[in-house]
Amino acid sequence: MQWTNKGSALLLAGALLALAGPLAATTASGAPGVSGARAVPRTAPAAPAAPTDPAEGPDPIDFAVVVDQSASLADKDLARETEAAALLVQGEISERSRAAVIGFGSSEKRGQSPVREVCQLTVADAAGRERLSDCVQELGRRDTARMGPGTDFPAAVRQAVTRLTGAAAGPGTGTGGARKPGTPKVVFLLTDGKLDVADSPEYGTDRESRQSNGAKRLVEELARARAAGVQIWPLGFGGELDRAGLTAMAEGGYRGACSEIPGSAPRMRVVDTSAEIDKALQETFAAARCARIAHGTAGKPPADLTVTIPPIATDGSLTVAKHDPKVQVTYYDPAGRKVPVRGEFDGSSFEVSGENGPVEALRVKNPLPGPWRVHIEAPAGHGEREVAVRAIWQGRLRSAVVLDPASPRAGEQVKVEVQMQTRRGVVITDPHQLAGLSVAADLSGEGFEPVTFRLADDGKAPDAKAGDVRFTGTLTVPAGATGALELVTRMEAPGITSDRRPLHAAVAKGAPLVTAALTVDSDTVHPGATVRGTLDVTNNDSAPHTLRLGLADQTPGAELGVAPATVTAPPNGSTRIPFTVTVGRNTPYGALGGQVTVVDTADGDRALRGALLNVRVVEPPTWWERWWKAVTGGAVVVLLVGTFVGIRLSFRRRRRDLTGVTLELCQEGRSLDSLTVRRGQSPGGAFAFTVDEPYGAPATLRRVPGGGSSAHVLRRTGAGELLLRPRGGAQVPVRTGEPAGLGDHELVVRGGRPAPAGGRRTPWFRPPRRTGGGAGAGGGGAGDTGAGSGRLTGPGADGSPGASADSDHLF
Repeated sequence: MQWTNKGSALLLAGALLALAGPLAATTASGAPGVSGARAVPRTAPAAPAAPTDPAEGPDPIDFAVVVDQSASLADKDLARETEAAALLVQGEISERSRAAVIGFGSSEKRGQSPVREVCQLTVADAAGRERLSDCVQELGRRDTARMGPGTDFPAAVRQAVTRLTGAAAGPGTGTGGARKPGTPKVVFLLTDGKLDVADSPEYGTDRESRQSNGAKRLVEELARARAAGVQIWPLGFGGELDRAGLTAMAEGGYRGACSEIPGSAPRMRVVDTSAEIDKALQETFAAARCARIAHGTAGKPPADLTVTIPPIATDGSLTVAKHDPKVQVTYYDPAGRKVPVRGEFDGSSFEVSGENGPVEALRVKNPLPGPWRVHIEAPAGHGEREVAVRAIWQGRLRSAVVLDPASPRAGEQVKVEVQMQTRRGVVITDPHQLAGLSVAADLSGEGFEPVTFRLADDGKAPDAKAGDVRFTGTLTVPAGATGALELVTRMEAPGITSDRRPLHAAVAKGAPLVTAALTVDSDTVHPGATVRGTLDVTNNDSAPHTLRLGLADQTPGAELGVAPATVTAPPNGSTRIPFTVTVGRNTPYGALGGQVTVVDTADGDRALRGALLNVRVVEPPTWWERWWKAVTGGAVVVLLVGTFVGIRLSFRRRRRDLTGVTLELCQEGRSLDSLTVRRGQSPGGAFAFTVDEPYGAPATLRRVPGGGSSAHVLRRTGAGELLLRPRGGAQVPVRTGEPAGLGDHELVVRGGRPAPAGGRRTPWFRPPRRTGGGAGAGGGGAGDTGAGSGRLTGPGADGSPGASADSDHLF
């Protein structure tokens, strides 16, 4: 890049952008007919999105990484830009997205071009990511005969916008299918300097006019990007930047965003050196994509690196910046199991790309939540540079929606209740996992304009209870509604989107002959148990009506049944009908998702009512826990045996006592808080606690008396082994003085007894237990899993290690 006096030209560019800015802003007014909720303003997209069937994976995006290759960049800077670009194309979480990579400089003499498209628009599926891994390396090879040393921003923006708006994918790369009108189009631009076209003849006859004309051309290209719905996200590095110019580029493109979340609209970012651009660019990419980034550890081979994926993540990519293609990477899930480089394993899908390049990535669908381990090895002479691991993830949640009444009349107020879960079946019950979540719904149908309204979990009517992760809102069906209704919920938070599956209903004609109220008990049950419910029916017809009970939106793997399946509503009266929901013996532990529904078969299966389940499945008690009183009340011999067993149990309880153990909360090697277990605070050898994260203050530890689904649990078995069960996760062994992952923090346990040498001892007597492991990952069940915990009785419901034959149960 050649440095010239460009101040006046950039001021002119900024002024023109300020004049052009109002062209970008369009908003939709709130729709009428909303009761108890305010209308939501929404930014109009470049083109209206057509109704589509919801997809299982994350929504795709089309993006271009545009990289400055001007003469001002040192070779090391260009190499770091190249790796940063590779991190983006390898780390993309949707296999339906498309990516292009473009280098740019200037055109100053015959045979030169200001842009160089090293990667054509390519679908980021398995084959496409491998192609992108190869072609992006061309950025590191400059050809001064074919590209000038300046910085032609207008040409770079023009090339990227043209590719994202008018070109199909490159030959042999696939097209990814027809692009939806609402597919986001994003340009990520890397640069170390300013607009410099002073030596480019196409912009004029002298240096001063060229700079001025280049600034005008940039305004025109940004206006073209804005009109085409293309966002511009500039990232600058170094000390010679034009910050005002970068801001103008971000604000000159399309200002729409992937959500209403602050920070998802285009903005410029600056870092000090090229050494920081890989991290900054991935963070920028996550913001533009409405995803989240988890920063893991770094180290030189050989080493074990870790990065934590939260329970709400449904799609993600682990990116490994290994710099040297000779570095070999092996991936292990939170259960300590080596995962395949491609294929299915334990409910997850895996796909590795870039194994022969400087950047490698593991794309995971339905990842097991918790700390993932990345093991790196390198042959002699290839392990000098530090390797870093990060995770880009998004939670695409499924919504279970209840409309009350299920078939409303025009002009009637309707209550809408929403519960959510992941594709793995993890029902979200912890409000901390959904911090900042905004839930809205769109009602459309025949005879009225679409209505948008908010839902809340604040305990204010119509919401029943704050923090129960059931979002509730009301609206009034527009008076003009004449027929079919479609309700679509939208969940928006950093890294969280919804599947937007529609709920279909119909406007009732006149007062319905049959009305119903449906309730299901909130309960904690064991597999094989039943939950009671009540159906209250009023039938104003002169004839009886047959009603059918059913289940919808069930947790995957749940074995649920409702009985009776059909009931009769007698004519001209009201009746109360009890029913039960049976929980099958192979139902995984944890909160159950789904709802009970009732329809009127005599009225074309018209939906009458729905009720969300509020049931948690826990491990059943052992034989000993059920029958110890009967055993100790037997014969004298049995009494003596019982006495002896009691002595041993007392000894085991003392061994399990956690009194005096200190829990230390750390982050990046720094101690944040500590908590010591006092006498009587660890009944049954378990101590429940939580991490409070007050705004603007360090995180602290707090004891949670009685435990609960929102608490972490530290326990000691009768053999003296320490086990940690993070909230919503599986148990893992903990060694005294060694850090263990706990979300964004680490936990160090001090003062505990080490496990006996030679492994765990098997007691002389152990009552029969239910075989099988804990619940599906993140399901909240109390299965005694844990790597290295001894003999296993069988695999868990999700394929993970089963319960230890010598484990003790907290719940």
